[in-house]
Amino acid sequence: MSELAEHRIKRLHMRSMRRGIKEMDLILPAFARVHLAAMDDADLTLYEEMLNESDHDLYLWVSEQAQPPTATRGSSP
Repeated sequence: MSELAEHRIKRLHMRSMRRGIKEMDLILPAFARVHLAAMDDADLTLYEEMLNESDHDLYLWVSEQAQPPTATRGSSP
């Protein structure tokens, strides 16, 4: 049985809030609150894959201190 989109969005929003460093605890929930509901299934999958990355790497990428790896949709890091 497939997860309902509403439940998936709520789950991803919760994962956005429960991070390891305070900076990401502030950045990701704000992004999730504004953007998750408008994302299609492919975008939600990509966001979920991003949430699997380490907080330190994510912070470096969003603060433009480092470039994220280039990946195509659906590929593993």
